[in-house]
Amino acid sequence: MSIQELSEYLDYLEIEKGLAMNTLDAYRRDLGDFLDFCGGVNAGVNVITRNHVNSYIRSLREKNYSATSVMRKIASLRGFFKWLCANEMCSVNPALTLEQPRIPRRLPKVMSIQDMEAILNQNLDNYARVIVELLYGCGLRVSELVSLNVHDVDIKGKYLSCTGKGSKERIVPVGSAAIQAVKDYLPEREYTLNKFNTETKKLLINAHGKPVTRQEVYTLIKQQGEKINKHISPHTLRHSFATHLLENGADLRVVQELLGHSDVSTTQLYTHVSKKRLKEVYFAIHKE
Repeated sequence: MSIQELSEYLDYLEIEKGLAMNTLDAYRRDLGDFLDFCGGVNAGVNVITRNHVNSYIRSLREKNYSATSVMRKIASLRGFFKWLCANEMCSVNPALTLEQPRIPRRLPKVMSIQDMEAILNQNLDNYARVIVELLYGCGLRVSELVSLNVHDVDIKGKYLSCTGKGSKERIVPVGSAAIQAVKDYLPEREYTLNKFNTETKKLLINAHGKPVTRQEVYTLIKQQGEKINKHISPHTLRHSFATHLLENGADLRVVQELLGHSDVSTTQLYTHVSKKRLKEVYFAIHKE
């Protein structure tokens, strides 16, 4: 297998599939690891056999890679060899019948409505409040949040436009509390930009007038959770957003659209969370 074939495949994923840079980097690492493992296989992809692939997967398990990591690497290999065969660069697909390891589906961690109210009722500054309100009120991923530009939020229309996984754009309604948080934050944002003589289209900036980073958001959310003795992340707020909508009667397909899930089965996981929470509440009241 040559580096050229890998490079062409990554170009295909970027240009034709529109995959995000983080996803492309993951493919590059996974397939690069396989290239390194194959070592002396330089004559071309047709000399790679199922034995090469099996030995590689076995080596991952011997190195105690998690089932999730092994599954991702298998998916990378399957996609790559499928593309090679489709483009007549490979006559036999050595990854054709590779089976994915079974991974127990863990229910996402969610906050109760009371815990969310406790966070929102804290004396948050405008910067912290707009971050919490947009994550919880719109169910955004942290990457979507930090990528928001000022013009992506329509204050009058009460909606925002964000770009999710696979460069898919979606429209999300914005509640009154989140809209008010944005309104309160914008003058402060303008003041900070003028103070440091900086310019950016990004909605969220830090105290130095620079676009806020994912890590800065993680740190802020962690700190807010610690104030009520909860260990949370930005994704906890996204999970809570989805779960609370379903618990209050929202249609599954609507929640799917709001979250930007391409497959409804991903969204269905939140229905299991709701059932689990209903049982917890029931047995807390009706102790056996």
